[in-house]
Amino acid sequence: MISSAVTTDSVLHTDAVRVLRDWQAPDDEQDRLRLDYLDHLDARGDGVWRSCRPAHITASALVVDAEAGRVLLTLHPKVGLWLQLGGHCEPEDTTLAGAALREAREESGIAEGLTLFGEGPVKLDRHAVRCAGKDQPENTHLDVQYLVVAPADAVATISEESLDLRWFPWDALPADTDVSVRRLADMARAALQR
Repeated sequence: MISSAVTTDSVLHTDAVRVLRDWQAPDDEQDRLRLDYLDHLDARGDGVWRSCRPAHITASALVVDAEAGRVLLTLHPKVGLWLQLGGHCEPEDTTLAGAALREAREESGIAEGLTLFGEGPVKLDRHAVRCAGKDQPENTHLDVQYLVVAPADAVATISEESLDLRWFPWDALPADTDVSVRRLADMARAALQR
């Protein structure tokens, strides 16, 4: 429950609390993250916004073409690694799932046919970033990661938010990605096969 000391008029904040309360984490590590995210939201009425320091909730999506057995990744300009699509929540977002789907559409260029898979996120990931610029202190993204299914043979179009955008086979993710993205891909693949 949101503490009475924390005031929020954000529909998104309320949705984030609901999503994280209802989500059944797949393991103890993910459940600890879920509880940490809830503590963050309990303490911070502004916890879903980029301006919240030292941490804030973000929403991302692993976009997959399940029929072709491929995953869409973006070469992130600040990080220099291949990552799932996603980012900061925006004032018009009313749900975390909607924020992840919006980010997937914007960054993939696939305007129609993207659909969320399942009832909630696939995974949570906490990571330090410098989203305010190199001269600013690090803060922490509390990322809520969803699975988004693209239409068969969807064609992606690179946006200005990316250095590159490519489809990769499940079993041939690029070397310059991280363990978190590989784990997300494995968890997404397992979810699709259930």
